[in-house]
Amino acid sequence: MHVLVTGGAGYIGSHTCLELLDAGYTVSVVDNLCNSSRIALTRVEELCGKKINFIELDLLDMQGLSQVFSRHPDIGAVIHFAGLKAVGESVEQPLRYYQNNLIGTLNLCEAMAKHGVKHIVFSSSATVYGTPARLPIQEDFPTSATNPYGRSKLMIEEMLADLHISDQTWQVVLLRYFNPVGAHPSGRIGEDPKGIPNNLMPYITQVAAGRLKELNVFGNDYPTIDGTGVRDYLHVVDLAKGHVKALEYTQKRSGVFIYNLGTGQGSSVLEMVRAFMEANKIDIAYRISPRRPGDIAECYADASLALRELGWQTEYGLTDMCRHAWNWQKNNPEGYPPSA
Repeated sequence: MHVLVTGGAGYIGSHTCLELLDAGYTVSVVDNLCNSSRIALTRVEELCGKKINFIELDLLDMQGLSQVFSRHPDIGAVIHFAGLKAVGESVEQPLRYYQNNLIGTLNLCEAMAKHGVKHIVFSSSATVYGTPARLPIQEDFPTSATNPYGRSKLMIEEMLADLHISDQTWQVVLLRYFNPVGAHPSGRIGEDPKGIPNNLMPYITQVAAGRLKELNVFGNDYPTIDGTGVRDYLHVVDLAKGHVKALEYTQKRSGVFIYNLGTGQGSSVLEMVRAFMEANKIDIAYRISPRRPGDIAECYADASLALRELGWQTEYGLTDMCRHAWNWQKNNPEGYPPSA
């Protein structure tokens, strides 16, 4: 099958492209490179010895998007990663998030419908659960959102569900990620945020590499084990494999399928810092800062449905996540080099 991956040059997208190619899929990528690197895909090609068809394109370009499907009529499914993703930034710039994430997805769905491609795996988020009433979080929990980023994900989920209601030949998979961290064990591809990182692990690795002076820990007064926020961290390679499993499972089934992808274990920010220091024998300086707007105290998954239906479960532990993240950063202290 030929799979179109939107945002495929990004952190999760590039790892998923590698897993797709290794599984025998043909892969095309559309990405506007606003928070990603073309070099990531070059390295994916080197790792697996296969080619990726890359198109630099913004999903807001409806005409260009339609041309992608016209030129590649064998595309049978889409994995949709493309979107802005920083919680804090979404609170500051809500209209930018709604325009980019919602209109981009609307354009994508219209182009897919026009060309008869009705199989989509969507990169959703645990943020759609808002502040959960209890833990661990199950797929049938009520949804809400505490920030514009999460609301954009929830709106897209609803949009895709409505598509299936209108035409039941659509195959829709909503993958609700918890907190992806780590990097490919080769150290060739990893997380390379532009500017100051919004996520914990790249912030830690950049402090370890000397790019940043210290880690900001946002809040130490949450009702958690040590006052810092608790999240369900999973290895990005495990997450990438979850997309391949979802694609395989739903190829012969129509419906709307929802799966949590997480480990089922919560770790606090300070527990992650200690795990990184122990795994890599590096001290990480940090200071406590005020809470970020839109953050919640605890969030971790019940991922048993993905195990039962997809046969998916995580393989890497916290030590692996920390070692692989540092292996990527020390081999690429400034991230990906500028594209030629």
